[in-house]
Parts: sequence; C-alpha cells; structure tokens
Amino acid sequence: MISFIVPAYNEERLLGATLQAINAVAQVLDEPCEVIVVDDGSTDRTADIGREHGAQVVAVAHRQIAATRNAGARAARGDVFVFVDADTLVHEALVRLALQAMREGAVGGGAVVRFDGAMPLYARVMVPLVVKLLQVGRLAAGCFLFCKRTAFEAVGGFDEAWFAAEELGLSQALKKKGTFVILREPVLSSGRKLRTHSAREMLTLLGHLFRGGLGAVKQRQGLDLWYAQRREDPHKDV
Repeated sequence: MISFIVPAYNEERLLGATLQAINAVAQVLDEPCEVIVVDDGSTDRTADIGREHGAQVVAVAHRQIAATRNAGARAARGDVFVFVDADTLVHEALVRLALQAMREGAVGGGAVVRFDGAMPLYARVMVPLVVKLLQVGRLAAGCFLFCKRTAFEAVGGFDEAWFAAEELGLSQALKKKGTFVILREPVLSSGRKLRTHSAREMLTLLGHLFRGGLGAVKQRQGLDLWYAQRREDPHKDV
C-alpha cells in the first residue's frame, strides 16, 4: 500500500486541490492507496476538507512540522510513504517514477520543484540556484518526499528537534541507508511564501540560518517564514 501523508495547518484554501490531485493519481495506480491529512491544530476548515475528499484525518497539536509528519507516518499502513505538502500538486508520471525508483532499489527521494504563479525578481534569481543545489546534493524539498517505510523507520523518521529543514536531515539520513534520488520530473508547489516575503526578509532568514548553523533550526525563534501568521497571497490559484 502507498500512504500519501499531507501535513496541514490552516490550509482550507489550497488543501482541496492537493487532495484532488492525489486522489486522481491513486485511482490510476495498480496498488491500493490511502491518504492521511495530519491536521496540526487548524482553526479553519482544514479537517473538514480532508474528510470531504476521503482522507483519514489525524488531529495533532504540535505546531512543529517534523512531529506532524511523523504523526502521519505512525498512522499510515503502507509500505511506501509519499509526503506531500498541502499546497503541492502531484501527478501520475511523477508518482510512477517515484515507485519505479524504489522498485529498482532506491530507499527514497524527492523531485525538482517548480512554483506556481508570478515570482518577484529575487525569487526568479534565487529559486533556480536553490533547486539546482538540492538536485546536485540529492536533497529532497519538503513539499514532496518519498521513501520506503522500512528505511524511514530505520532512521527514526524526521528529527523532531528540527523546526525547519527537517526534510534535508531525513534526506541525509536516508542516503546512509541506500540510494536516494531526485527525480527530474517536476512537482508543482505554491510560491506564496516567495510572493509574500521580500528579498530583505529572505536575506535576513538566510543570515540567521548561516550564523546559527544547525542550532538555528532547533528553535522556533527566527523561523517566521514557517511559523508566523500566514500572509495573504495575491495569487489566488495554485
């Protein structure tokens, strides 16, 4: 069985499209699938939307992404995990390539990320560089990461000491267990954080991470990009 695990916090606007895309893929695959939405203390209709789309909804109150992802994995029954962010659209070709990679021996992997909508100038410069660095370093972006259950459990899942970049930590851990691949087939994710945060704010965040090193992602302070109140995205559609 394939377990699609979707962490979500106040994602009523985008979650429906994400689940529709997952369900469309699940209908054409040759093996059973389940969809798990991990609702991390949402105050909107996130949980209702999950149930309306046939997902199993797991309620938690962590406000910590690694712990939320792990809660979904604990509830999952599949032998393959596919972690998909609530603002990300998967498609059949992408998921089939992920499954093929694992059949051929990979323990897990990610995909090249593309972002929806118009991007500010700084993002048009920065994003291709970051995407290429992730590809060369064989590090999965958090919006789409897949792995075998056995490998996930062998490394202890996502490190819950990390409040951000937990997908990079898991990527590194999984690489020690076997082949970890970054698919060239792209996944589409929301560019809302890039549209709603200025170049100065992004540079401030990068400076915080550079100065603080690993310690910077082990506390919520300074990680407003992920944990502050979400800003309104002028681009309305994924």
